[in-house]
Amino acid sequence: MTDTLIVALDLPEVPAARALAGRLHGAVSFYKIGLQLLPIGGMDLAVELKEGGAKTFLDFKFHDIPATVEKATRTVTRARADFLTVHAEPPVMRAAVQGRDGDPHLKILGVTVLTSYDDAMLAEMGYACGARDLVLRRAEQAIKCGADGVIASAQEAAEIRKRFGNALLIVTPGIRPVWSAKDDQSRVVTPADAIRAGADHIVVGRPVNAAADPAAAARAINEEIAAAR
Repeated sequence: MTDTLIVALDLPEVPAARALAGRLHGAVSFYKIGLQLLPIGGMDLAVELKEGGAKTFLDFKFHDIPATVEKATRTVTRARADFLTVHAEPPVMRAAVQGRDGDPHLKILGVTVLTSYDDAMLAEMGYACGARDLVLRRAEQAIKCGADGVIASAQEAAEIRKRFGNALLIVTPGIRPVWSAKDDQSRVVTPADAIRAGADHIVVGRPVNAAADPAAAARAINEEIAAAR
């Protein structure tokens, strides 16, 4: 078992998320805790999982004035998490990098373009460029701001890797094995395709956390990852 697969504990209550992590023990070692759990004990769960030997990814997507992001990041360091997401805007990323000074282990990841967004949605939001160009621009900015990596679709991961080499960790959400539903994601790929594109980690939610046998689903994804390498 490697830590390449990150399972999203996107469940409505902390006890359910804790139970899912228990069911996944031995098949998964890295868990994502997002905004759904943040206000109801997500930080405490992150500490608990970390103390139990797992890795933790706080997918909080901070996006505020720099002073607030810096202070919020400093608060997050108390959880001793491995990853924290912020929106990939230069002032936000710089503030997060400054705020994590007390925990050099914490990796700051810039969210480039959400995988539920496509070019039409970006145009509606006022962007003059498409997802690919915006992702690459934000990846370049992440490096300049001192961030450790980016959240990006595997559809852009290959070009990020080609342009910037190993300067950034690439964490890829929107992963859907061929046997799972697409749900609300627009830019999706399989686990194998993401690894071949250069992703360091893949984030999987519903194909695992909504499966009848989550551990079996996770093992199947880990097998696909291993075969792609």
